[in-house]
Amino acid sequence: MPDTPIPPAAASLSEVLRLLRKLKAQTLRQVETETKISNAYLSQLENGTTTNPSPHVLHKLADHYGVPYESLMEAAGYLKPTTGQQHERLGAVEAALMSLQLTPEEQEKVTEFVAFLRSQRKKPT
Repeated sequence: MPDTPIPPAAASLSEVLRLLRKLKAQTLRQVETETKISNAYLSQLENGTTTNPSPHVLHKLADHYGVPYESLMEAAGYLKPTTGQQHERLGAVEAALMSLQLTPEEQEKVTEFVAFLRSQRKKPT
């Protein structure tokens, strides 16, 4: 069972995959070696030039990154986002951050950074 959560539900599959790989500090070649998915195909997925990977490919990537398979299926558009408190899935970014097993100090820094980013948003006029 995966132990890594995933990025926001609104994130595209390409954004999710790129974020997960960066969080794991891996190159495309390293992911290729471990998943047996070609470097070229991984690059196309991350760049958004290929947008409909098979569920089998998504399953391999979910296992590799330790994220819920359903989160990648949702990011790829195979599953619709669920609503309601009990059945709500983690978004891709949330899941990715949860997978890092941050120390309390690191969690505090991430929280401060997110607060900073939010403070920089342009307010509607």
